[in-house]
Amino acid sequence: MTKMLLSIHVLASIVTIGPITVAASAFPRYTRAATGGEAADGGEESGERAAAVAGMLHRICRAYTIVGLVVPVFGVATGAKLGVLTDAWLLVSMALTAIAAGLLALAILPRQARLLELATAGTGTAGTGTGPGGAVTRRAEARLAGLTGIFNLLWAVVVVLMIVRPGSTTGA
Repeated sequence: MTKMLLSIHVLASIVTIGPITVAASAFPRYTRAATGGEAADGGEESGERAAAVAGMLHRICRAYTIVGLVVPVFGVATGAKLGVLTDAWLLVSMALTAIAAGLLALAILPRQARLLELATAGTGTAGTGTGPGGAVTRRAEARLAGLTGIFNLLWAVVVVLMIVRPGSTTGA
């Protein structure tokens, strides 16, 4: 039973967190192209197409966030079966997971939604790379990219903790 729980936990992590990290990382690039900044692929990217891609990336992030709730559920079940729920490495992993989830739900997804509104509006200086509105949009895209980087770093640390398990008698 423990092996099955662990397998589901690991597979769910790969299948849900992986797409979120990739989609969230690519999102600012496409909103930049949609709002009149440089093209997302380095070529001639149309604003409409870039906005459509950004919309798809946002939907991926939202949907996989909901499905990703299975990851901590099976993680806690696995930890309980293994008797490691009070181990420091697992407590730190759970805290970092909660921080990453909060960052995603409370900062990344709402900022994506706001930038997506600007990208799909495409009118006025707020929708272009020029003027004061464009500068605000660029800063918002840069902040979102930074938050996404922190989110990805948190997950990388959690993965390392899950593999190395410092202080664990079964750790490497």
